[in-house]
Amino acid sequence: MLRFTTAGESHGQALVSVLEGMPAGLPLLASHVDSELARRQQGYGRGRRMQIEKDGVEFLSGVRAGETIGSPISMLIRNRDWKNWQEIMDPAPRDTDIAGGLRRRAVTRVRPGHADLTGILKYDRDDARDILERASARETTARVAAGSIARRLLAELGISVGSHLVHLGGVDATRPVHLPSDLNTAADASPLRTLDPLAERAMIERIDAAKKEGNTLGGICEVVVTGLPVGLGSHVSWDRKLDGRLGAAMLSIPAVKGVEIGMGFGAARVSGAEVHDEIALAPGRTRAGNVSRPTNNAGGLEGGMTTGEPVVIRVAMKPISTLMRPLGTIDVATREAAAATAERSDVTAVPAMGVIAEAMAALVFADAVLEKFGGDSLPEIQRNLDGYLSHLAARLGG
Repeated sequence: MLRFTTAGESHGQALVSVLEGMPAGLPLLASHVDSELARRQQGYGRGRRMQIEKDGVEFLSGVRAGETIGSPISMLIRNRDWKNWQEIMDPAPRDTDIAGGLRRRAVTRVRPGHADLTGILKYDRDDARDILERASARETTARVAAGSIARRLLAELGISVGSHLVHLGGVDATRPVHLPSDLNTAADASPLRTLDPLAERAMIERIDAAKKEGNTLGGICEVVVTGLPVGLGSHVSWDRKLDGRLGAAMLSIPAVKGVEIGMGFGAARVSGAEVHDEIALAPGRTRAGNVSRPTNNAGGLEGGMTTGEPVVIRVAMKPISTLMRPLGTIDVATREAAAATAERSDVTAVPAMGVIAEAMAALVFADAVLEKFGGDSLPEIQRNLDGYLSHLAARLGG
């Protein structure tokens, strides 16, 4: 079982990511992680924080001489902005921080749409900074670190994970009939990670207009996973179904409010004949069991299991909660109406959300691979996968 956890606050000293269950023998360098952290920081419409932080990972355990050794992998990602926040975020008490019962830079004008108000009521705090520092999307840096290692395992087994932006701020991007073979290289060449240059220009105009208005924008990214063998996941129990596991992973990303697989909600609007993928014999397509589903409306999953077709997931992100022209709220200290706090933020972070969604998908599928082909080392897992593929090659006239 692959498990990961993260720790750290947005303006704390560092973020920590711990990944447990990764087999020994996986080639792994800091650059494999750093390249994904850099991808997370890109995107037109990002705020000044991305200019301050240049994320890099330090391995604390689980890696030796460029390979995983089977023990938990712990990683440290330092916050460069810590020097400006030491007094505010110091774990030790500071008498000089207290003013009227509240610390410096206390947040009492809670933001609509954020965890501020619900969090201080749940945890019985007076300062929403105790909530927002952890609820911040900065935490996803540690997720991307863990996901980059899961991605490395999948790559060794012939599985790739990519994404591209398909909607932003009311503008749809035209999806190519055939996606590029190297999806991320093509998407990353765009400042918005979209494959439609015309839509890109319209999106940039929307972002510029929203910035002038002190507003924010949401959007949708599509994650595509290729090379998956048929039969990962299971139909037998609710918590083993891959569509459920993917849904939970995606909806855990801050500001994500919707997930579709394949046709998604569109499948509810048409007849069964227009939804279900016809199946044809296709000798040589071993990972799909020697069959093909040309339409792939199911998005690569049937009954909670992979079909061998690409898994296609669309993830919807709401506009960021922090507005530079704040909405109305209450001040929990004075109990009076007020304008919400305006923390430093982005106009949009949808392109980055796609990279985060890739990481979460990689973690889910790496876990599913280990579940089916489990072993203590990469060579053992590869042997188990090869044996399974040899068996599939003989099925259905292969």
